[in-house]
Amino acid sequence: MYAGSKAFFYTLSRSAALKRLASRYGLATEGSFASRFIAGETIEGAIAVARRLQTEGLLVTLDHLGESVRTLEEASAATREYVRLMEVIVAAGIERNISLKLTQLGIDVDRATCVDNMRRILEPATRNGFFVRIDMENSPYTERTLEIFETLWEQDYRNIGVALQSYLRRTENDVRRMNTLGARVRLVKGAYKEPPAVAYQRKDEVNGEFVRLARILLDEGTYPAIATHDEEALQQVRAYASAKQIAHDRFEFQLLYGIRRDVQLGLAGAGYRVRVYVPFGREWFPYFMRRLGERPANLSFVLRSLIREG
Repeated sequence: MYAGSKAFFYTLSRSAALKRLASRYGLATEGSFASRFIAGETIEGAIAVARRLQTEGLLVTLDHLGESVRTLEEASAATREYVRLMEVIVAAGIERNISLKLTQLGIDVDRATCVDNMRRILEPATRNGFFVRIDMENSPYTERTLEIFETLWEQDYRNIGVALQSYLRRTENDVRRMNTLGARVRLVKGAYKEPPAVAYQRKDEVNGEFVRLARILLDEGTYPAIATHDEEALQQVRAYASAKQIAHDRFEFQLLYGIRRDVQLGLAGAGYRVRVYVPFGREWFPYFMRRLGERPANLSFVLRSLIREG
């Protein structure tokens, strides 16, 4: 059931017709079904959400949604949008932390151009004290993403980190690879449809790997980000950190905007560093579908909203 629901929503996320329909209705009004998970379609809307979260004692990272661009012009446009995002963040005075995907920046079009686009973002990011997280996409991109990350690391960009997915069978080696560099890792479970040869399929296997890899990161990593809403996994990570006397400022928890605010505020209230991943932009539909695939119980919320709006 776990793998099947993810596959179903992943297929929906790739539907151009559904994407057009959702873009027309999904964020049309405040309180609509997708606005629970997406901080609006504009940079200004995302800034307002980030400000509110920070007043609640939460950290933030902003992600201008978009992926799988097909031309160099689209990749260049996405790069310019990220540079503009940083300018707006500086002017707004909020935390300087952003997340992005390499398929936004042209990895499918030309690797060298993708690296150049990352440099175009990292140069002003470095000057202005930003941290830039590279999100991980589905498994055909894993090695290419890590190779580009290492290329940038070798060029002395140290204000970067990368996400790794616990459901991939290769991830323990990747965790140790990043730990050896001293790079900051965000550990997530993984939201893409993957074959059994590449990824664990059962929920208990994915959860078990997540906790095991989180422990490796807590022991050996550089300020890891433990990203999950699973309360049992969070409890196990907290218990391990406490038993090993790992200080709260040596790692952080990360959760998604709009999901389990009670958990977010509870962790922050207990003294942990908690960062909320704040996605925004017009290209929100694929992200939204993957979130439903991770937690299909959210589908009832969507259906109720569609009925109300119809």
